[in-house]
Amino acid sequence: MLKNRKNIIIISTIGFLFAIIIFIAMWQTNSVETLSKYGSRGNEVTQIQTKLKRWGYYTGSIDGIYGSKTVEAVKYFQRKNGITVDGIAGPATLKAMGITSSSSSSSSSSNSNNTSNVNLLARLIYGESRGEPYTGQVAVGAVVMNRVKSSSFPNSISGVIYQSGAFDAVSDGQINLSPDANAKKAAQDALNGWDPSYGAIYYFNPSTATNKWIWSRPMTVTIGKHRFCK
Repeated sequence: MLKNRKNIIIISTIGFLFAIIIFIAMWQTNSVETLSKYGSRGNEVTQIQTKLKRWGYYTGSIDGIYGSKTVEAVKYFQRKNGITVDGIAGPATLKAMGITSSSSSSSSSSNSNNTSNVNLLARLIYGESRGEPYTGQVAVGAVVMNRVKSSSFPNSISGVIYQSGAFDAVSDGQINLSPDANAKKAAQDALNGWDPSYGAIYYFNPSTATNKWIWSRPMTVTIGKHRFCK
């Protein structure tokens, strides 16, 4: 009888452990399933498509269905932003797009840092390019982001913006003006990876520029009054 009791305890223990293993496996599977990927549908997919279409990565319909065109657009975005290229909108990709995933949470400190970066970048955009087309304002923000990524410049947004002699808006105090809604939106778009400057790290106004060196830089695009170059 004692032997039977031991067998029952062993079987029960094994069954309990097996149940835990199944639970963990199901939890991990559900965690993966919460990521938007090929075949996914819903509001998060719609947000992804909307942003990628606005930034020029996606050309398909905004239908909330994660099809092959969405996969390719996500891969394109990932390549441009130094994210692992797998076509899946995981936490890193969603964060770069400015989308809060239901499967992840952001700390208050990271939110605070993001808000600070948006405000600072918006002030620079407003001081440097208010009155320019919206795409041109985003491009000014993108130049800052491209400099952050370049080894030739400081590796932070504030470092790039306040680098000595880098921007007229800092030199003449216009950086202290309150940015409008367009500048704030342009800053967020630039932070999220939209780069209508096509990788530029400089820009200037051809009508007023007198520096011969800046004219020698390879041009990427002209938007409004600004010529963007590398």
